[in-house]
Amino acid sequence: MELKVQPIDIKVGKYKVILNTIDAKELGVNEGDRVRIKDHVTLTAIVDFTEDMISPGMIGLYHEVQEQLQRQWTETVEVEAAEKPKSTRIIRKVMDGEKLTKDEIKELVKDITEETLSDIEIAAFLTASYIKDMTEEETEWLTRAMIESGERIEFDVHPIMDKHSIGGVPGNKISLLVVPIVAANGLLIPKTSSRAITGAGGTADLMEILAPVEFTAAQIKDMTQKVGGVIVWGGATNIAPADDKLIKVEYPLSIDPHCQLLASIMAKKGAVGADKVVIDIPTGTGTKIPDIKAGRKLARDLISLGERLGMDVDCALTYGSSPVGRTVGPALEVKEALEVLETTQGPNSLIEKSAALAGMLLEMGGAAARGQGHDLALETLKNGNALAKLKEIIAIQGGNPDVTSKDIKVGEFTADLKAPHNGYIIELYNKRLVQIARLAGAPNDKGAGVYIHKKRGESVKQGETVLTIYAEKEVKLQAALKSARQDSPILVEGMLLEKVGDVREF
Repeated sequence: MELKVQPIDIKVGKYKVILNTIDAKELGVNEGDRVRIKDHVTLTAIVDFTEDMISPGMIGLYHEVQEQLQRQWTETVEVEAAEKPKSTRIIRKVMDGEKLTKDEIKELVKDITEETLSDIEIAAFLTASYIKDMTEEETEWLTRAMIESGERIEFDVHPIMDKHSIGGVPGNKISLLVVPIVAANGLLIPKTSSRAITGAGGTADLMEILAPVEFTAAQIKDMTQKVGGVIVWGGATNIAPADDKLIKVEYPLSIDPHCQLLASIMAKKGAVGADKVVIDIPTGTGTKIPDIKAGRKLARDLISLGERLGMDVDCALTYGSSPVGRTVGPALEVKEALEVLETTQGPNSLIEKSAALAGMLLEMGGAAARGQGHDLALETLKNGNALAKLKEIIAIQGGNPDVTSKDIKVGEFTADLKAPHNGYIIELYNKRLVQIARLAGAPNDKGAGVYIHKKRGESVKQGETVLTIYAEKEVKLQAALKSARQDSPILVEGMLLEKVGDVREF
């Protein structure tokens, strides 16, 4: 069928087209089916329907299809029904609980990367693998296929160090300390980081306050070789792109299949050429990993997958029931991290966790003897070498190396949350702290967030400030404050949790 083209300048992240229902019926396709579009190139796209947006005899082409065809939109294209990709049958095998072959997994990842599958089909794969986990062998194949789905960085010298956190803990700004500590001791650490999805600030959101974070794989390699390390946004590269597409579908489902979690972590590490990796696994109430037992199981699986991939992996089970440091939100966290680097003074949770993980990497990389990594990491902080190295990293990424903690601007609108009575802080609810910081505008508003004056176990007096909320806009501050007052993120010993009236039978 020959149809006249109507461009739709909207990015949808897939090869998609819109047909009028009359033309779709004539072609014999249903919504979600594929059509093959023939011009000077040929591509397959997923079909959406409309009764009025596109007239009969026309086809609406979204931005991605226009880019692929690379032509002016005054002519027509030939359209025909296309078969579903082979990977839809592979997904059905996963749903039926059957084991996949290496080639089937490669085919599946290829179609995910090339946007051949719809979000519904990817969701079916994720849901099926969430219900019935993949085997160790399948997980290895999935990881390798994800590494091969995009660009790879191959360094000429080794070892290449890397660190990753499972996440789930607010204020986890330790990469701003760990990376310069490791790099200052002569090791290479190309840290590709994420932006916040559900949190108040990913590492890339934080680093962006200090320097640009969007670079190509070639630029990441070059910068790392020159100064020893970088802190960049992985999403700006074409490193393991299949992982990003899977995460996009996982988010609305609120699921994270075990095999996909393992593959996601290790594919990103493998793609940047890492061969020595430390993985932070926060455990406890409010984290992704509820207890030490579950943390140990995940650690064993990550270490085993690392062995299969030729990577040396160590895992650190860390306390995750309370925020790291006293700040939540991009600018507040950067300010706190810089203060620690400048003065070696600050929250013990931030300094000790950073020194512990950096120390593990220093030992794995041979920069410190076994059992001496922690002390070397602390010494690197105290003697100013970590701060000097961070300045080098900031400079090579295009930022101002002379920036100090005093230069970091936080939200101008503030409000305090007071202690209801005398006592001790016995609980800080991580998820509520993140929700409040996000209502205040984080991570998009870099100056928004929460400063924690009193942490778990610390005493408070009635009326004393426990939290300060920061925002760049008054309306967002009020929304965050209202939420904090309605559902407090803190619990003080002896605090009234809820008042329930008498229930009488008549």
